Amino acid sequence: MSETGKKVGIIGAMDIEVKMLRGELSDAKEVCAGGLVFFEGTLNNASVVIVKSGIGKVNAALCAQLLALKFGVTHIINTGIAGAMASGLKVLDFVVSEDALYHDFDTTGFGYKPTVIPQMDCSDFKADDSMVKAAHSAFTSLKEASAHSLVAGRIASGDQFISSKEQKEKIRSVCNPACVEMEGAAIAHACYINKVPFVIIRCMSDMADDNGENTYNFNEEEAARLSASLVKCMLPLF
Repeated sequence: MSETGKKVGIIGAMDIEVKMLRGELSDAKEVCAGGLVFFEGTLNNASVVIVKSGIGKVNAALCAQLLALKFGVTHIINTGIAGAMASGLKVLDFVVSEDALYHDFDTTGFGYKPTVIPQMDCSDFKADDSMVKAAHSAFTSLKEASAHSLVAGRIASGDQFISSKEQKEKIRSVCNPACVEMEGAAIAHACYINKVPFVIIRCMSDMADDNGENTYNFNEEEAARLSASLVKCMLPLF
């Protein structure tokens, strides 16, 4: 842990989302736990634990829980790629989370509104303000992001790859997110339960529409690298 007491967990669902950060660790050591490999070390003068969670909400939540309980992280950042939803948002633009929720959580049959988790006092998990501000500050100094934009907004997660206009419009009508992906809300949920400040950083790999698969395959590596670069840059700023 750093002299400030800050220890940051960094989660990516896929190897491409964390390999750059992992490769730049100083004093790195590997720890295996819960079927995952965690890399502890120093990155941009911050103590970090970097891990590939695997794809989907359950994998992401289990990973965040391990970071909180086993590694004692003080903050968690989820880095990676997503499908753009907000008007004007383009491929390789960025979203930093204001809050996160599940677009596929549906108990309307019991009288609840879509996305509401029964018997919880919160269903839209709010990101940490200081970490959101750090992302904005880092973005302004990130040369490789100069051709792109960053917006703060809602991130919606579900166990689906969104690849049709019909899916996109349904999600927009339910919760109007800035982007959609498959892990962020589950990480946010675990952070909320464990009282760990978090933020989700996503770079857009596709437009979450009929062209999603081709566009995603073309842009996933560059989008993942840009997201990781922003995460590295923001580490000293919160």
